[in-house]
Amino acid sequence: MKRLLLSVIALAAVMTAAAQQPATGAARMLVLYYSETGTTRTVAEELQRQLGADIDSVVAVEPYTGIFMETIQRGQREMQSGQMPALKPLTRQMADYDIIFLGYPIWFGTYANPIATLVKEHDFEGKTVVPFCTFGSGGLNTSSEALTKALPKATVCQGYGVRTARISAAAKELDRFLKTNGYKKGKVPPLPDFSPQQPVGDGERAIFDAACSNYQFPLGTPQTFGKRTTPDGTDYKFAVVSRDRDGRESASTIYITVGSAAGAKPEFTEVVR
Repeated sequence: MKRLLLSVIALAAVMTAAAQQPATGAARMLVLYYSETGTTRTVAEELQRQLGADIDSVVAVEPYTGIFMETIQRGQREMQSGQMPALKPLTRQMADYDIIFLGYPIWFGTYANPIATLVKEHDFEGKTVVPFCTFGSGGLNTSSEALTKALPKATVCQGYGVRTARISAAAKELDRFLKTNGYKKGKVPPLPDFSPQQPVGDGERAIFDAACSNYQFPLGTPQTFGKRTTPDGTDYKFAVVSRDRDGRESASTIYITVGSAAGAKPEFTEVVR
């Protein structure tokens, strides 16, 4: 009898703990984002549409102009002085949500300065944080790592990033991302692994050049590549070596996709440094 009573008590404790952890389908979700030019807002609104979530924006008291060089100069001044931009109050209460999709453009290799203020003012304790970002070349990995360090009381999960030049691909990519990670109902077949790396030949070099030659900054020289075939086309993973102005060598990984449609042009999707 005593053993039965203990079992009942243990089962009740487990059920109570489970009830306190909302399933993904029942979790309260907020899409919270900063957008200077409207590109990140486009992704945020698509996330809201697909999730049926609430949405709110981070707004600087002194707005940025949206002019590239002015943003660079102001951003550098703020980072050097340590005085990040003041923010207007949010319209939503983060305490009301379990999962927060946190969006931003990449500045200087990490999240934009208004997000630096946000994470300084809010510790996101107990929240699941899912980063999403827009960028010229990359920065999802570095910004996610920075968020993990800045928010030790939160759980920072795998995020989603998209190049500004490929913003039209965001809706389809988000559908896969959300279903794969359990934020949205439905299943998608897993993508295959990339093949082992092998030396770059003339054909692969032509694909790399077609995807990267028009980018505003040199992206380096491809050394090896792996590839995979997906329902949408062929993806390439290039190991690349570049040198800075002082001749110092650095390595990066550049991902490129070639659509399955006839005449599809190679597009680079992300640089991981």
